[in-house]
Amino acid sequence: MKIYLDNTTETEFDFDHNKVAEAVCREVLEQEKCPFDCEINITITDNADIREINKQTRDIDKETDVLSFPGLFFDAPGVFDEDMKDEADCIDPENGLIILGDIVLSADKIFAQAQEYGHSVKREYAFLIAHSMLHLCGYDHMEEDEAAVMEEKQRTVLDRLNITRGN
Repeated sequence: MKIYLDNTTETEFDFDHNKVAEAVCREVLEQEKCPFDCEINITITDNADIREINKQTRDIDKETDVLSFPGLFFDAPGVFDEDMKDEADCIDPENGLIILGDIVLSADKIFAQAQEYGHSVKREYAFLIAHSMLHLCGYDHMEEDEAAVMEEKQRTVLDRLNITRGN
């Protein structure tokens, strides 16, 4: 697994955000039994930039906490098909890794939501990455049953990493 993490803001975290991102991504891929060596691109931006990206890509003129742009298309959530690796548009020609997708986070939202929900910035950051990684693995939360599956998977990942609401 290779993570490219780009913090386009002046935001500084009081934890090693690179290590946390790597741990969360790795845990999700292990939980989902991903058979591929993957590349994940993570960008940390601010509310203004994520609003613009949201407007351009989803036609929603509003800031959001995280956006997910999957590089693979799944027949069923979390079911990795061997044929996926043969799709030329999802392999990085420089390193041969499958491009799982892109994650865009709003640093502004991370800090605001951590305060709003009464937990650490680290926990909010990890939660949003876990949430987005599940989207990159084909999960969604449009229906109540889908949301319940994602919530349980997110909780399991964070519990395994001991990143709980209290820390």
